[in-house]
Amino acid sequence: MRIFARYIGIDYSGAETPNASLKGLRVYLAEGDTPPVEVPPPPSPRKYWTRRGIAEWLTERLAEDVPTLVGIDHGFSFPLRYFEVHRLKPDWSAFLDDFQRHWPTDENIYVDFVRDGLMGNGSARMGNARWRRLTEERSGSAKSVFHFDVQGSVAKSTHAGLPWLRFIRQRLGERVHFWPFDGWDIHVGRSAIAEVYPRLWSRGFAPENRTGDQHDAYSIATRRSRWQPRGLPESGLDAARAYRGSGRRLDIGSSRLDP
Repeated sequence: MRIFARYIGIDYSGAETPNASLKGLRVYLAEGDTPPVEVPPPPSPRKYWTRRGIAEWLTERLAEDVPTLVGIDHGFSFPLRYFEVHRLKPDWSAFLDDFQRHWPTDENIYVDFVRDGLMGNGSARMGNARWRRLTEERSGSAKSVFHFDVQGSVAKSTHAGLPWLRFIRQRLGERVHFWPFDGWDIHVGRSAIAEVYPRLWSRGFAPENRTGDQHDAYSIATRRSRWQPRGLPESGLDAARAYRGSGRRLDIGSSRLDP
């Protein structure tokens, strides 16, 4: 029996500003047993999605009475070393608030504006490219969320996307379960959002005529729609059993691990 009726896969981009129309932002949606289809942005002069547009669209969809599982391709948290160095308590909501104060990338700015000291106070909340979460260590190929300016980096998309998770959380509250930060178990009837790593799955699906960004979003939606939960997302079960503390939830941070 499915506990979700709808599945959304999002391939993310941290380029430019939250209002920029970006070719790398792609959304696919599957309902029930139907194959995923690409969701275009709302009618406007913009050809592609914006980060703000995706956050607002997700907020509207997740406010509906349709249990939905969403996978987004960027980091949802930072390594425990970050919390230790900056003396932050292991609380995800507090982390999001603190991060947005220092990295206000939901405003009309580039991530690089904060990196360069032109906006925000990023210098007070920096990380090290050698710091990795448990999920990145276990996946083998995933890079640190602080590893900027290299091929395959998720650093910029993570620093751009975190304030928008906060945006959704503030507007929907307990209607949405952010896994695993709100607990390992996802209650029936509740929508959920989790971090994903499409590279683990995308090669298992024929690309057909999709671009790389489209195929990643398609792969996320397809893989999520085939998942039948038993209280926990399919990925990272061993890690979840081994690390039950709230701090380790921050360090796991995603469903990047796949059995």
